[in-house]
Amino acid sequence: MRDTAARRRADNLQEVGENPQEISERDSYHQLYTDDIAKYDAAEQNLYFGRLDMTDGTESPGAQDTVRRIGRIGVLDDDEDLSTLLLDWRAPLARPFYLATPAQPEGVRVRRHVRTRGRELVNVIDERLTLTDGAAAATDGPGTNVAGESALVDALNRARTGHMTDIVETIQREQDTIIRSEHRGVLVVQGGPGTGKTAVALHRAAYLLYTYRQNLSRTGVLIVGPNETFLTYISQVLPSLGETGVLLSTVGDLFPGVIATLPDSAAAARLKGSTDMVEVMKQAVRGWQTVPDEPIELRFDGYPLVLDKKIATRARGRARSSRRPHNTARAIFRQSALDALAAQHAATIGSSVVDNTMLLSRTDISDIRDELAQDREVLGALDALWPALTPQRVLTELWSDEDRLADASPGLSDADRAVLRRELATDANGKPAFSPADAPLLDEIAEFLGDDDADADEAERQWRERLEEAQEALDILTGSAPQDLDDEFDAEILMAYDLIDAEQLAERQTVRDFNTTADRAREDRTWTFGHVIIDEAQELSAMAWRMLMRRSPNRWMTLVGDTAQTGDAAGLTSWGEALDPYVPGRFQLSELTVNYRTPKEIMDLAADVLAEIDPGLAPPTSVRSGAEPPRLLRADGGGPALVETVRAALPEDEDRLTAVLAPSDLVAPLRRLTARNVRVMGVRDAKGLEFDHVVVVEPGLIVGEPAEVEFDRGLRDLYVALTRATQTLTVVTSGSLPRAMRALESA
Repeated sequence: MRDTAARRRADNLQEVGENPQEISERDSYHQLYTDDIAKYDAAEQNLYFGRLDMTDGTESPGAQDTVRRIGRIGVLDDDEDLSTLLLDWRAPLARPFYLATPAQPEGVRVRRHVRTRGRELVNVIDERLTLTDGAAAATDGPGTNVAGESALVDALNRARTGHMTDIVETIQREQDTIIRSEHRGVLVVQGGPGTGKTAVALHRAAYLLYTYRQNLSRTGVLIVGPNETFLTYISQVLPSLGETGVLLSTVGDLFPGVIATLPDSAAAARLKGSTDMVEVMKQAVRGWQTVPDEPIELRFDGYPLVLDKKIATRARGRARSSRRPHNTARAIFRQSALDALAAQHAATIGSSVVDNTMLLSRTDISDIRDELAQDREVLGALDALWPALTPQRVLTELWSDEDRLADASPGLSDADRAVLRRELATDANGKPAFSPADAPLLDEIAEFLGDDDADADEAERQWRERLEEAQEALDILTGSAPQDLDDEFDAEILMAYDLIDAEQLAERQTVRDFNTTADRAREDRTWTFGHVIIDEAQELSAMAWRMLMRRSPNRWMTLVGDTAQTGDAAGLTSWGEALDPYVPGRFQLSELTVNYRTPKEIMDLAADVLAEIDPGLAPPTSVRSGAEPPRLLRADGGGPALVETVRAALPEDEDRLTAVLAPSDLVAPLRRLTARNVRVMGVRDAKGLEFDHVVVVEPGLIVGEPAEVEFDRGLRDLYVALTRATQTLTVVTSGSLPRAMRALESA
């Protein structure tokens, strides 16, 4: 088999007239042009969206404006001097497009907004920011605070499609400041509903990739969202900005090989999210490091051999005192036990001093130990006491084995253990299934386990095998060369080994990896990212923060969220609560205060709910007003009557996206609604999303019983539900409204 592989390598080497440098260059250009094609394809829609006519700062007759054309990505003219056709929106020269207002024109005379559909020009809006005599231009409405007001309002009033669109054409000053922040630590962006937190985070990712391309293209950017629905919603934003190499993930899917789908009760999620789980996971691993209660009798080389508690306890002590992770300390346990067993066997066959003569030397005992290390029965017994483990195995058996859970968690009550206990569940592929709250625990266990040395040994074996085959291929080519050449010409004839050595040949036969940085990072649990962005960061548990901080050792992160919207039982209500263990007092807080999504009429109702949550919290200021006020519909009883009332509440405008947000128990019955462009979901699944029209069903049930609700969790969910709409809001109930919504009854 090896001879055949070597001959195949030799044939390939003869047929392909490329040297290693040419191969490397070809692969580099392949990757470069593949990335460029993907970038231009993704950014083509509305590629050119803006123009700036800049004044020269003088009033001299005949002075010419400097024109800057702004695009989603930079484009150079294919001429000798490579002049700029389009200025990338992230370039410093493009910044006045976002900062200029009539009050602060930033040297801009005219700002033009261009909208296209494919290659068709759809709309052009010109804003004159300075008059020809140098005075500031007049403006209507809130023009001194909102840059590109008419273009912004046009974008806000567009129908939603179910996918988030970028805001590259309408970025506002407070958003731009955050997007381009030079802070190299943890930047927290606190903002109420509709303030554009997510859009700012995504555009910041694009900006950082542009500004720090060399570093971040190698280390990657990780964006973490609350659920798969949210990730699908934002998935088109970065590609539309020419960035395709970012890893999007939920916390539940961040552990390689695990797709977390199992549901958890609120009590289980809270327990799993607590840092008390660190010690539980540590003890769960140590629980696999056992000693026998009764001696284990073995046979080796025809003689009895006893693996007793004393030998195992001493070996376990040495392995644990090494402070190495479980899987790497396993070799120390095995070596210590083998030393003791080898000495025992030597004693059995006569290694004592007889007539002042040592029957077995140290070399003999070493040989015995080496033979024991190859004995299947002996190794099987040792592996049973200190097995190689995976995080998945440890956690599934912890949750399903009552005794293991009790041993690992002496600090938990019986009631808490009952909440955590569950039977073994599997996914569609027969693999163990996990919940999103399990993923940080798997990651914690992986830290205690470390890597199995067997994986590294296998990789080394495969490389040596390829190296041997490559050398044999070169030997075949050398042996097939003509042997009767004149000596004077020998030095001028290049042989295969003159052009390439065995190591280079083995390397070129390796399958080339053209995966993106994001693809490689997804499969590597130990990958550390250059920058990490977390959306809805207030929902993360303390254990999830530990997991994410491991992936950001440089602590260069952008966190966006709103502590007033925390809905997860293990979530936080203050940023210091999460960050002080990692960057005590060293994170920078920025706030977004303008609500671009929710009209004032709807936000006034939501503000009453916010005041109930915390009177000290101020709602964001809505940039739009004049919308239809929220309306209330009452259903006569639940069941079919409720469904029909919700059906009647659906807007006639089927071209726009409508969401029906309901308590989790009512989601399934309401999915009988089959109208076009209607999405029925629980409130948690709608977090971070927006819709043209929203129907909120049974707000009293969303809030729940106050005695059962932790930190007003239900009120926070209601606040989220009421702030998803860009156009209209309808509330349907068969019971009484929560106190914070009583104003709706008198409307």
